Amino acid sequence: MSPSIMAITTPRAGRTPEPPRIPLDDEPDALVVGRRIRHLRTRRGMTLEDLGAAIDRAPSQVSMLENGKREPRFSQLHQIARALDATLEDLLAPEPPSRRDALEIELERAVRGPLYAALDLPRVRVGKGLPDDALEAIVALQREIARLHTERAATPEEARRANAELRTLMRAQDNYFPELEAKARELLDSVGHVRGPLSQRVAADLAAHLGFTLHYVGDLPHSTRSVIDHRNHRVYLPSSAARASSDPRSALLQALASHVLGHAEPGDYAEFLRQRVESNYLSAALMLPERDAVKLLREAKEARQVSVEDLRDAFAVSYETAAHRFTNLATRHLAIPVHFMKIHESGVIHKAYENDGVQFPADALGAVEGQYVCRHWTARVVFDVEDRLSPYYQYTDTPSGTYWCTSRVQDTADGEFSVSVGVPFAHVRWFRGRETTERAASRCPDETCCRRPPGPLAERWADQAWPSARPHASMLAAMPVGAFPGVDQTEVYTFLERHAPPS
Repeated sequence: MSPSIMAITTPRAGRTPEPPRIPLDDEPDALVVGRRIRHLRTRRGMTLEDLGAAIDRAPSQVSMLENGKREPRFSQLHQIARALDATLEDLLAPEPPSRRDALEIELERAVRGPLYAALDLPRVRVGKGLPDDALEAIVALQREIARLHTERAATPEEARRANAELRTLMRAQDNYFPELEAKARELLDSVGHVRGPLSQRVAADLAAHLGFTLHYVGDLPHSTRSVIDHRNHRVYLPSSAARASSDPRSALLQALASHVLGHAEPGDYAEFLRQRVESNYLSAALMLPERDAVKLLREAKEARQVSVEDLRDAFAVSYETAAHRFTNLATRHLAIPVHFMKIHESGVIHKAYENDGVQFPADALGAVEGQYVCRHWTARVVFDVEDRLSPYYQYTDTPSGTYWCTSRVQDTADGEFSVSVGVPFAHVRWFRGRETTERAASRCPDETCCRRPPGPLAERWADQAWPSARPHASMLAAMPVGAFPGVDQTEVYTFLERHAPPS
């Protein structure tokens, strides 16, 4: 589960053109209503003058109604319906009356939009003489321009901004999502899970309850952890231990969570992040059910022995999953503010969350992902600790206060990461490890703390060193684009075609 881890989707290259998308609002759409009036008028063989006379309006006013430039009043709609021998439902139906009308409406909306205005192009006038294929081509070009505009916007800056906005939301509600907790309880009840850890067998029962069969394969697309085939109600998971998640339940539950939550193709990177957080949260809420996890934590608080390790061991999950789940429950159920960090061995923040006032390093957009953590913080000091079997505890004095933190290092295919949970000094009395004598002081963001070399060292080597940086490719490239960033859809579709049962 990622704690960093919320538009209309534009078509992407290589897709069959989608039918025009007409929003279904509670209020009648003026463009659609206008086209329906025109359709009914011409079907009855009436001219603008005929309809205008029937409703006591000038033909020019009727034309404005039909072109969606003026919204008809309700009383006017009654008059028009009577004149056209139609019902209000005929006029207010949400779908355009024809494919041609749908294309004209989509183009009109585009022309009225900010993107078209920014291009400074002449206004397109769609008349009867414009052939359907020409209109199709113009609309397709407009969609492609919108797609390219969205693609260019999918930059690292967009990702950082989306992360910052999502973290603000999570902080505002203490990283606790009651609707997802309720959904987890509903799912657990549906398979008869009473209490305690969720076994792999019960996870499989949950898949069956939702109508899916499980298929373990050795050729899962390299960019995926799992693939759901909605057509054949299958979930594909990796059979190889090298490809499988460290917890075999995790990939399955996250895939099922996206299905249960009704996630559709994300329209932008922010929505992709929100969906990922929701599916990861629901997955963790299934593996560590709220009622049982809160009971354990409350008993530990009463005994002044709160420990992420105990939460991990009681529910047979990874330390990182237990640490994430602790952030969901600590403030809402224990009244303990908390912060969480996952730090790469290079010192760069991979994931982070806080509601306890700790000051993470941040860029101008407020994003913390990709920033360097102070060398004196627990999350970085732990990399130099030889004992990797025991949790490491440390007090750190910072400009925003003193924090106690517990941290562990885990090995991954992408290198070592530290996973840390911390609380303000006032709340450390509830935790095991509070007696530690390890203490450090941080003055960051003051550069003299750990980012600027000491004077004598700088004098000796200034202008004598030229290091060749090894930046991650993501520092220079745009964020992956597509319906699901970073996923090769061609590979996924080819995989599904290969594994689909005979029709």
